[in-house]
Amino acid sequence: MDEDVKFILDSTKESMEGSIAHLQKALTKIRAGKASPMMLSTVMVDYYGSQTPLSQVSNINTPDARTLSVQPWEKNLLGDIETAIMNANLGFNPMNNGEMVIINVPPLTEERRIQLAKQAKGEAEDAKVSIRSARQDANKELKALDISEDLLKNAEVDVQELTNSYSDKVDAILTAKEAEIMKV
Repeated sequence: MDEDVKFILDSTKESMEGSIAHLQKALTKIRAGKASPMMLSTVMVDYYGSQTPLSQVSNINTPDARTLSVQPWEKNLLGDIETAIMNANLGFNPMNNGEMVIINVPPLTEERRIQLAKQAKGEAEDAKVSIRSARQDANKELKALDISEDLLKNAEVDVQELTNSYSDKVDAILTAKEAEIMKV
């Protein structure tokens, strides 16, 4: 029966790892003052009739901390890329110089920084909810097993320790992101 308990603990840990990975991916999309190609990860371009991620039809670079440059592989896509960036509603104003699309990333206002910090907190809270949900599922599965009361209690303690450690990881990630956002 110990194998079943170990399996449940392992799958719970895997689920919690997934929550952390999702949080980190979500937080990369929240910009923190300096330009990053990830800012354009949600932009889709109409490429011969199908919606294609911008990164698959162009090179995205950061020449400096406040500028993004998008160099399409086909020059005729410049207008489509410009339109797609504006339609993505990211708050950017792209400029087309005939060779590439250049985006100046404006510095964040204090108000915007506070909004982004709240958004990051929301993402962290979603991750914690997901972690607690994994704990709840694990406890249900453990109770469904035909094991001794002592083994059940020990396994529930292990699940709670996992939950606490992953919640602490979420807090640490959030603290780092908030510091990055609030830094002028």
